[in-house]
Amino acid sequence: MSDSRSPRRPPAPKAALDALLADPAGNPIRRAVWLEELDRRLRPHLPPSLAAHAQLANVERGRLVFVVDAPVWRTKLRFAAPEILDAARSIGLDAVELVVKTALAPMALQAQDRRTQPPISEAAQRELRAALASLEAPVPCGSDDAT
Repeated sequence: MSDSRSPRRPPAPKAALDALLADPAGNPIRRAVWLEELDRRLRPHLPPSLAAHAQLANVERGRLVFVVDAPVWRTKLRFAAPEILDAARSIGLDAVELVVKTALAPMALQAQDRRTQPPISEAAQRELRAALASLEAPVPCGSDDAT
């Protein structure tokens, strides 16, 4: 007598990231994902000119640690500290201090910033090449343009 039930299928494989996050070794990855999410939520509260130059690097014992790419942005971020700390508290962080560090090298463009820039069209590329060529073309000596 045969069993009419179909054979049991093994459970679907987990996505690689899910499997890694389930492992205790995934704690640093979980923390990086959490910090990235916090950075995404706090970024709208930064002054618009500063948002591209600052990134949340850590949250530790009530301190928000930001990294900026130049000393001028460090100063501007420190002036915005009360608003940023209020925003952090509004999303549930126990934030009492803002620490700003300056990176030694310029920070890379954020992935979302690269995606929001549309590619340049063929027509725009042709016009840019023509403008560049006109800048490189020598002006004849006997030209009426010279006065």
